[in-house]
Order: sequence, then C-alpha cells, then structure tokens
Amino acid sequence: MTETELKARPSAPEREAASSQPADKVERVTVIRPALRRPHLDIPELWHYRELLGRFVWRDITVRYKQTFLGVAWALLVPIFAAAVYTVVFGKFANFPAGDVPYPALVLSGVLVMQYFTSSLTGASVSLVTNMPLVTKVYFPRVLLPLASAIVPVVDFLLGLLVLVPLMLYYDTGPNGIEVVLAPVFLALAFLTALGVGLLLSTLNVRYRDVPHMLPAFLPILPLLSGVPYAIQEIPEKWQWILAFNPMTAVIAGWRWSMLGGVPPDWGQTLVGATIGVLLFVGGLTLFRTSEPRFADTI
Repeated sequence: MTETELKARPSAPEREAASSQPADKVERVTVIRPALRRPHLDIPELWHYRELLGRFVWRDITVRYKQTFLGVAWALLVPIFAAAVYTVVFGKFANFPAGDVPYPALVLSGVLVMQYFTSSLTGASVSLVTNMPLVTKVYFPRVLLPLASAIVPVVDFLLGLLVLVPLMLYYDTGPNGIEVVLAPVFLALAFLTALGVGLLLSTLNVRYRDVPHMLPAFLPILPLLSGVPYAIQEIPEKWQWILAFNPMTAVIAGWRWSMLGGVPPDWGQTLVGATIGVLLFVGGLTLFRTSEPRFADTI
C-alpha cells in the first residue's frame, strides 16, 4: 500500500465513529465511473431513485387529465367508443370470427391491452425530448423517463377493467380454471415489449425527430396485426404463424384465454412472440445504454 493510500484510509476511531452513526445519517458515497454500455438495469441505483420515479409517474398522471371536463372518465369512455366501433364495423358488417367468446367482450379485452401498449410506446418514445431540461442539466438514471411513461397507462388499463368485468358478467363469460393467474404474465410481456421499443425509439428520437411523425402512421394498423377485432385461433394457421412474430399477438391471445376462457393459445406461437418481445427489450436497452453518455450533447 502506498503512502497516499495510507493517508486516504480512515483511521480506526474514524471507522468506529462512522459505524456508530444511525443508518439515515451515513452519507451516500457516489463513485464516478464510465457508464457501462452493455444492456443492464442498475437495480440498486433505480431503487435509490424510486421516489423520483414515483414523482415522474404522478406528474404524468396529473398532467394527463389536467383541465379536462370529464377527467379520468376518459379512461372509461375511450375503450368503450373504440370497442363499439369495432363491434359495429368488424362484428356486424365484416363478420370477423370470434370463436366461442361473445364478440363485444372479445373486442373490449383486446382494445384495453392494445391501448395500454400504444400509450406506453408513444409516451416512452418522446420521454427524453419532452424532458430536455432535466436530461441536459440534472443527473439521474435516464431510463427512469421511459420507464415512468410505460407505467402511467397502467392506471387507464385498471380503470378500463371496470368496464370489462361487468361485460364479462353480462355475457356470463370468464376463465375456465386457474389460467387466470397467467393474466399478469401476458401483461408483463406487453409492458416489456412497450418499454423495449420505447427505449429504442426514444434513443432515435434524440437524434432524429421523425419518431413522433412515424408512430401515427404505424399504430393505427397495429390492432389489425395483433388480433384485436378477431379471434386469432379462428384464422388460417399460416397467418397465425406470420402474426406470431408480433409479440402483441401472443399478449392478446393469452390475455383473452386467461380472462375470457375459450380456446387456449398455441404455445409454440406464444413462445415465438415472447422471444421477439424479449429481444426487442434487450436490443432497445442496448442501444439506450450505448447512446446514453451522448444524450445531453445531442438532444
């Protein structure tokens, strides 16, 4: 040990005094080191900033319905209107297949999950740019911004269940067994996919501001490619496997089965969708971590 190291090392009385301090009095040591660019989530650091994450979430929730006449009632009206349009256009006129599940319940269950995904993806993709002053002037884990944007729409989703559950009771449809415990697993896949793609798009949006213009062109066709207006098991098997590469297809099929009963999803297709969802998350996190040191300079 060098002389400098000996001088920097605290003496025994100093160490005893530090250990005798209450836990809340011990100062937190900040170590400055180059950011790791491999795909990782620093869980201890995220836990330390959990209150900041909560403030981001609460801020976005309050801003979401600020100065609106109906307030949180929009969380109920939007899925009702969307499900009504799907029911009339695709259920009555186009006669899309619904399998053994009543069509209004089939559509509303898919609409709720899809609206959560699109809201999370849209919010996460612009989260860095909309918080430019924080990104450029204050240090905190930048991943908190897309993470908070992916959490906020959970409130609307939970409120939407207040419409779905009575509809399930009205049509006397529900889970056939313990498969209902898998419902959170499929929702977790939707969250993971939305966060992964959100991390990817938020990184690209720092450099290229085309993302807000691209999403409105892509998101309207996503429900048709995910099985929202029809039962996925009722279409030709060839198309089932093509749509299986969309993770939201696995989410919606599994969510419907766990909540509404009916035919279980094809587990091979579900595995394909889950794998793609995990790869999107890892890829988005990798690009985010690689570009994170340059956010403040580029944005």
